[in-house]
Amino acid sequence: MSINGVEKRPVGIDELLDRVRAGYERIVPREAYEAAQGGEALLVDIRYAALRERDGLIPGALVVERNELEWRLDPQGSHRATEATSHDLRVVVICNEGYASSLAVESLRRLGLHRATDLVGGFQAWRADGLPVTSEGGAKA
Repeated sequence: MSINGVEKRPVGIDELLDRVRAGYERIVPREAYEAAQGGEALLVDIRYAALRERDGLIPGALVVERNELEWRLDPQGSHRATEATSHDLRVVVICNEGYASSLAVESLRRLGLHRATDLVGGFQAWRADGLPVTSEGGAKA
């Protein structure tokens, strides 16, 4: 494939993930928990409803469907969540296993959320580490 006279080869998802993740430091569940408890990070759960219903919620995490993420976390946006206070906000994006969250972080960083990161292993790693999970409502955007 040629774009503006420069040959470009298609990139597979594994390579794309590697490239995206090379641009920031990911966070492990215990670190994310401690940062959230200390008021140093906003946990954002982007899992779809069926997974949240099946597996539960992280207490205190902001629930934002993936297709609304950029609109809800853009501090300048008209549809922002009240928690989206600044481009300096440390956001930890959580998906089910830590893949979709990496791509979401790339998008948030393009919006200027330069401290955005994601959870290694996602919700499943959080739960496996024995961190708090509830079946009752968390914060919803």
